[in-house]
Amino acid sequence: MAERPEDLNLPNAVITRIIKEALPDGVNVSKEARRAISQAASVFVLYATSCANNFAMKAKRKTLNATDVMSAMEEMEFERFLQPLRESLEAYKKGQKGKKEASEQKRKDAKEKKNDTGENDKSRDDEEEEEERMEEDQEVENEVEEEEVEN
Repeated sequence: MAERPEDLNLPNAVITRIIKEALPDGVNVSKEARRAISQAASVFVLYATSCANNFAMKAKRKTLNATDVMSAMEEMEFERFLQPLRESLEAYKKGQKGKKEASEQKRKDAKEKKNDTGENDKSRDDEEEEEERMEEDQEVENEVEEEEVEN
């Protein structure tokens, strides 16, 4: 477990991309400044995680969920980020729901095609689709459990 900012190294490419997206064109950032921002981001991640974990522990849970993170942001006095965070979370949930529906439709179409052609042996593609579906179903189940805990 990373307990010090030095133990947590965020990818330089990610930090650079975030910095470039946040600044207007033509603004340069020194290597030292990128390193400082990276360290600050590491401190923020550690602090936010620790605060969110405190909320989960108070609720006698071992799994952090979105509500814990929202509460942590509020406790850390980052209220102005709550609404954008909620919007981002909602967009993520919609995307996951869309992926699940597309996967189910694909599986249904494959099953119908299989029945039409009379194939009884599972092909490698069918096995991969089944594995993907199971992973997606598990992700959705985890999200539903988190939502139930939130409510």
